[in-house]
Amino acid sequence: MEDIRELLVRSAAEYGLELDSDAAQRFQTYLELLVEWNEKMNLTAITEPKEVALKHFLDSILLLKYLEIPQGAKLIDVGTGAGFPGLPLKITRPDLRLTLLDGLNKRLVFLQEVLNQLKLEAEIVHARGEEAGRTPKYRMAYDYATARAVAPLNLLCEYCLPFLRQGGVFAAMKGPNGREEADGAKNAIALLGCELEQIQEFSLPGGDARSLILIRRTKPVNAIYPRHGSKIKKSPL
Repeated sequence: MEDIRELLVRSAAEYGLELDSDAAQRFQTYLELLVEWNEKMNLTAITEPKEVALKHFLDSILLLKYLEIPQGAKLIDVGTGAGFPGLPLKITRPDLRLTLLDGLNKRLVFLQEVLNQLKLEAEIVHARGEEAGRTPKYRMAYDYATARAVAPLNLLCEYCLPFLRQGGVFAAMKGPNGREEADGAKNAIALLGCELEQIQEFSLPGGDARSLILIRRTKPVNAIYPRHGSKIKKSPL
C-alpha cells in the first residue's frame, strides 16, 4: 500500500494545519483498512491512496482551519458512512468527544474496527438521523454536528440541527454550490431555531471546490422536529 503520510502532513501544512507523526500513522492505517474493507462492502468510490488522502482525509480536517473547536468539545457526525469527516477529525484532535451515527450497521462495524486498530474511542450509534434527533440522550446534546455530502441542505438541516445545544454549531460540508444550498435552506434554518453564521469557500489541492456552511443554534428546537424521514423528503422545510 502506498505511503500517504508525508503527502498528508505536507498538504495539511499548506493550509496551516499541523499533523504529528502519530496522526499521520493513524491515517495510513485508516487508508489500508478502508481499501481492504471496500472490497467487501461499498464504503467509497475513491480508492487510489493519494485521492483518499486529499479528497477524504484532508477535506475532512480542513473544517479545523475554519472552525475553532475548543478542547473536549462534543461532536456528532450524522450519516458518517465510511467515517468522514468525524474520524479524520478525531485522528487530528483526539480530545474531541465524538459520536458516529449511521443507519447502516455494517458501516459501523467497519468504523469500530478502525477505532480499535487506531486505539481511539468514539460512541457508535446505529440509527437514522431523525430517530436519534428525537431521543433525549442525543437531542440538543452536542456542541457541534457535522455532515458531509449526505443530502441537500434544506433536508440536512432537519436531520442535523436538532442535535445542537444552545449556541452549538452545525458544519455542513458541501461542494461548489454551497451558497445556493444555503439560500434554499433559509426557511429550514429559521424554523429549526438557528441562524446562518457564515459560508467558507476553498479548494482542495487538485482544484475541487468546497463550501463549509456554518449554522448556529439561537433558540430551542420546536418539539415537532425532526419529523419522520418520509415527511422530511416529501415536504422539505
